[in-house]
Amino acid sequence: MNAVKPDNIKWGELGFSYIKTDKRYIARWKDGKWDEGKLVSDNTITISEASTVFHYGQSSFEGLKAFKAKDGRVLLFRPDENAKRMNRSADRILMPQIPVDMFVNACKSVINANLDWVPPYGSGASLYLRPFLMGIGDNLGVRPAPEYIFSIFVSPVGPYFKGGLSPVNFIITDMDRAAPQGTGAAKVGGNYAGSLLPNKEAKKQGFADCIYLDPKTHTKIEEVGAANFFGITKDNKFITPISDSILPSITKYSLLYLAKEYLKMETEERDVLVDNIDEFAEAGACGTAAVISPIGGISYKDKLHTFYKNGKEVGPITRKLYDTLTGIQKGDMQGPEGWVFEV
Repeated sequence: MNAVKPDNIKWGELGFSYIKTDKRYIARWKDGKWDEGKLVSDNTITISEASTVFHYGQSSFEGLKAFKAKDGRVLLFRPDENAKRMNRSADRILMPQIPVDMFVNACKSVINANLDWVPPYGSGASLYLRPFLMGIGDNLGVRPAPEYIFSIFVSPVGPYFKGGLSPVNFIITDMDRAAPQGTGAAKVGGNYAGSLLPNKEAKKQGFADCIYLDPKTHTKIEEVGAANFFGITKDNKFITPISDSILPSITKYSLLYLAKEYLKMETEERDVLVDNIDEFAEAGACGTAAVISPIGGISYKDKLHTFYKNGKEVGPITRKLYDTLTGIQKGDMQGPEGWVFEV
């Protein structure tokens, strides 16, 4: 039985943690094709002990959110882009692609089966969707799995970082998130397993998370924990790093578009040298889970480099980007065509 019911959730107090909801979607791939998929109540999966997901890390996942609009509609933000990214990840580690329509329809079906779990408008919470794809079946050698599972579960969540839209500090780590020409641009499980230790070390020192530099030269900012980095320069340009080992964040590319088209800013993807971080008046981490987490300061070589108002307040551009993006996600603002799907 589910210990938590929608009726007794304090939506405004939610953190980012798992809550078992009523239904989840599951589909299986075998003999070269996907079955029709179905909704199930059981939140456990029984698979072979020889599955490649256990031994060789053949797995990928996505994250996206659904929001309750003021008029009661439930809106899903850019699920087609998550489908395309999952397929790129699948290609990288030899898993079958999921047709975009199948992915989007599965997202809609699992939301509709859990409508009571969609947090109310204005609560600051959302319904998080976790699609995942993994290799299963009897297999011993290092080779692709004979079968696959694609599944989506949902959970209501609050802010990823405690405190929501308030500045937090990060520290540069000496550890690498990904290797040159590796799987950094794919959303595969192994990337995240490798991030657990540097995350633990950062938190032990009192930081929200760590910042990774490029694995080849250790001179350029790449990612902020499990999120993408952006900075607002002192001459009002929106800058975000470019690298083959950065996960292409849907949130980041949405912000790039909004900064250019809505805020009429200059935007650029380019190298961000860690020695030049003082070029930024504001900085932030962005991703589906975090949305935008303003960076108050970055600790590097035993010095804390702070941003807007000595790292104590959210910068005006960061706030405007956050308000614009979340306004579109919740249906309060008109977004670009095709960004919001009504469930």
